[in-house]
Amino acid sequence: MRVLVAGAAGFIGYHLCERLLSEGHTVVGLDNFCTGQRRNIADLSRRRGFEFVEHDVVRPIELPGRLDAVYNLACPASPADFGPKALEIMDVCAHGVWRLLELARAAGATFVHTSTSEVYGNPDRQHHPQREEYFGNVNPIGPRACYDEGKRFAEALIVNYRRRYGIETRTVRIFNTYGPRMRRDDGRVLPNFISQALAGEPLTVHGDGSQTRSFCYVSDLVEGILRLAASDVSEPVNIGNPDEVSIADFARKIIALTGNRSRLAFVPRPADDPDLRRPDITRARTRLGWQPRVGLEEGLKRTIDAFGSDASGG
Repeated sequence: MRVLVAGAAGFIGYHLCERLLSEGHTVVGLDNFCTGQRRNIADLSRRRGFEFVEHDVVRPIELPGRLDAVYNLACPASPADFGPKALEIMDVCAHGVWRLLELARAAGATFVHTSTSEVYGNPDRQHHPQREEYFGNVNPIGPRACYDEGKRFAEALIVNYRRRYGIETRTVRIFNTYGPRMRRDDGRVLPNFISQALAGEPLTVHGDGSQTRSFCYVSDLVEGILRLAASDVSEPVNIGNPDEVSIADFARKIIALTGNRSRLAFVPRPADDPDLRRPDITRARTRLGWQPRVGLEEGLKRTIDAFGSDASGG
């Protein structure tokens, strides 16, 4: 196939491109380097079948030639970006998604959209783990709203675009994902913890660390995305690892695996930071035959090794 990957310079975008190239597909990478890394594109450009277009998806897109699928991973996703890039995030979730949908419709391509577990907001225990049917508990004017509500709007846009034009669409709700190629300055908990532990610094834990997350290794996520793309499932699908861990225990695990003696430094929690996060992956298991394969300890070892061997990032 010939496919477009928007957000190809990002962490997940890089790994998706690499997998598609390894399967013999032609990949057109698209990115404006808002948060993506140029070294990812430089490394992908050494691979046969990869071409790159520097472009902002909020502007009209014309891409000559056949196109079989459009994968949309274009959006800053770190809480560190929610303040300084709030309007840019909302723009890409609205105009950017619309432009990519138009491109997919013109080409007769399948549109594969990466949404997020953040559409569930801060779920209560009645909705834990989170199922795709849950409408979420989101603060529409809070500090995370640019991303939470932006992604919720994008899902609504995709559904209504499909209803009107009949194009094939797929939506994956991604839960916390980690692995090599994450930026050290990404701002999310895993690169922060690993960078701090490797430097022998205290690991900054928000609140008392009792809030939970579920971490999925990037190769498992990419497998889930590709299985969804090849399926006939148009409803949103959770892709994530249902093994839940508290942030404090997660920090201690990273300290143990790095072999350093860092301590935990507790700092105030940001507003609207979710208390709970764990996917119900029944739909992925039954409809896609997918479940994660890489355990947390093995995935962390691979990621720590990547961070330790690369001074510029994971």
